[in-house]
Amino acid sequence: MYQVQETIVNFVVRYDLVYQTSLFLRIIIAGFLGYLIGYERKSRYKGAGMRTHAIVAMGAALMMVVSKYGFRDIPDYDASRVAAQIVSGIGFLGAGVIFVKNNSVSGLTTAAGIWATAGVGMAIGAGTYYVGCGAGLLLILTQIILHDVPFLSKEPYRSILKLTTTHYDSVITELFHYFNEEKIKVLNVKISKSKDSTKVELDLLYPAGYGKNDLIIRWSNDKRIESISG
Repeated sequence: MYQVQETIVNFVVRYDLVYQTSLFLRIIIAGFLGYLIGYERKSRYKGAGMRTHAIVAMGAALMMVVSKYGFRDIPDYDASRVAAQIVSGIGFLGAGVIFVKNNSVSGLTTAAGIWATAGVGMAIGAGTYYVGCGAGLLLILTQIILHDVPFLSKEPYRSILKLTTTHYDSVITELFHYFNEEKIKVLNVKISKSKDSTKVELDLLYPAGYGKNDLIIRWSNDKRIESISG
């Protein structure tokens, strides 16, 4: 009788070990997918890289595993409550990589990627391997294609151009004519005049794919302009 009980206990222990190992495997898979997503971001010198995305994916998978399987002894437990908190909570982390400078917003794609990476981790943690892996690879593919394919990735962008000149009237006339030729829209103008020079701050909307550095280099060679940046 004692041997039978011992055999049953050993079987239960081994079964539980195998079961928990399978759950732990989900966290590893989620972390690997998060690493791949982060690698694409890091290759473009973004703020959140491999470690951030891997940890987000593993954390989301861990919380899903605990939410779904850690409270089986509690009757009528709602496992979806933890999942809902992950979705809302990860938004605070994504907000930390969004920056606004000179009316130009950066980091939105990375923030959205972190949020989607959490979703990938949740899918793996819930045991939907096909959906999680498929979504992870689709996320990577989307980021690559929409960044590298010119007609898909290019879009108008906004930036500030600052310059100082001692020949305001002639420079601003020629500059606005240049903007008109290059399809650059002037959204706002700020002018600060002093005794010797005039500082101009232009809020510009550049066409898709336009290289603003070429504009700065071109006008920096104009001797009437003391300084220019943007």
